[in-house]
Amino acid sequence: MAKVRDRFPENAEGPFYVDHQCIDCDVCRSIAPDIFVRHDRGAHSYVLRQPENEEERELCREAMESCPVEAIGDDGDW
Repeated sequence: MAKVRDRFPENAEGPFYVDHQCIDCDVCRSIAPDIFVRHDRGAHSYVLRQPENEEERELCREAMESCPVEAIGDDGDW
């Protein structure tokens, strides 16, 4: 399970984030390529921008559920 304290600093401010468990598998980027991008030097994904509508939030949730190492979190307190 992703942990807020372990989120990458590149993540956009907001509820969705990727943490240090990321293995750069490309699953999230294939599901929501406008939200999740690859940090080339760090070899991991991060949230470029937060979702702007319900459709994008659903894609983020799908990416979160599909992540093989549970590196995507949703801190809904934002």
